[in-house]
Amino acid sequence: AVAAADAGARASLPELAALIGDREEWLRKNPGDDASWAMLGAAYAERGVRAGDPAEYPKAELALRRSLDAYPVARGNADAALGMGTLAHARGDFKAAKRWGEAARKAKPRRWRVEALLIDAYRGLGDHAAAGKALDRLRELHTGGAAFTRAAQVYWDRGWREDAAAAAYDAAARASTTAEKAACLRRLGDLAWERGEPEEALGQYAAALRLVPADAPSLVGRARARAALGRTDEAVRDYRAALAARPLPEYALEAGELYAALGLAVDARARFDLLEARAEEASEHGVNQSLVLSRYEADHGKPGRAVAWLRAEWRRGHRSVEVADALGWALLRAGRAKEALPYARVATEQGLRSALFSYHRGEIERALGMAGEARRHLSEALRTNPHFSPLYAPQARRALAALGEPSGAPPTG
Repeated sequence: AVAAADAGARASLPELAALIGDREEWLRKNPGDDASWAMLGAAYAERGVRAGDPAEYPKAELALRRSLDAYPVARGNADAALGMGTLAHARGDFKAAKRWGEAARKAKPRRWRVEALLIDAYRGLGDHAAAGKALDRLRELHTGGAAFTRAAQVYWDRGWREDAAAAAYDAAARASTTAEKAACLRRLGDLAWERGEPEEALGQYAAALRLVPADAPSLVGRARARAALGRTDEAVRDYRAALAARPLPEYALEAGELYAALGLAVDARARFDLLEARAEEASEHGVNQSLVLSRYEADHGKPGRAVAWLRAEWRRGHRSVEVADALGWALLRAGRAKEALPYARVATEQGLRSALFSYHRGEIERALGMAGEARRHLSEALRTNPHFSPLYAPQARRALAALGEPSGAPPTG
């Protein structure tokens, strides 16, 4: 597990569990070993992410703070600072992830894993220029799969879809463990899905699942692709399996919306109840659940509550395109379309090509009487991915039909 991490690869969950058991036993006899506390804390955090178990995060923080107490970051403890940054990112606290990452960089300027963390933090804050600079530094320091994985993410954010796919294929070719290979194949599936190619996506998810059969993110991806292809019974089974393996709120939201699209209101309600319960549990362990809860409230609950949460996120500096899109949509759903439009523009004009974001902007423009702009963005949503949502892709088609053909007059607004 240590060798995999040093190479930028992903250990299997059994290897991670073995590492945790080994370091716990060692630290019972050697409680002053700051390096082992840092390693143990990082392993707890990784297991929490991989298993969808936020109860691991407080244990991770305690272990990492034991390491920092014995050997502060100001004296060079980059490993514990890196672990704290990774933990902050897992909890959705991107400002703290940035702070810890920059402290680790100051302690050890040539540590490539610091740049990988900072790319993740800057993306969460919506600072794409800083993410690009961190990617340049990462690629100077490291030529393994982790550099190509981050490159694929940064390129996708910029709208460079072909470059993102090429980098993701390179990452898969360089994967050195089964778990890492599966993660790379899953990313290729995600990219294909976002391009509106469900059959290609299905093949990549199938390959990932052959390597790691219970991989929850791959099961969710396969569920999306199967639903897009009309194989809804299989999609439902995949969502059930994914939620059994990793009951994350975002998976419950997706599953609930598929049930809602199928007219199965009772089943949808059960998944939404699971979402709320899991989000509450995660919040108790320090995880920021504002984005997923806001998406749920905007569409299925109280949009005003979503607006309040997302405005708080925006004020604290979490200004990613995801937050901008969610805030714009929540404002529309709360009856405040004029306030929504600037956020929708932020979400759609920074490079990322998202069918959902284009749909949201189109509906905001339609509410404001901006027929030409609405027609353009609704059409763009369906060109990008005709099956982007079992609930909202059909609504996009209906909205486009209601707008009718363009009159030939210049757009207003």
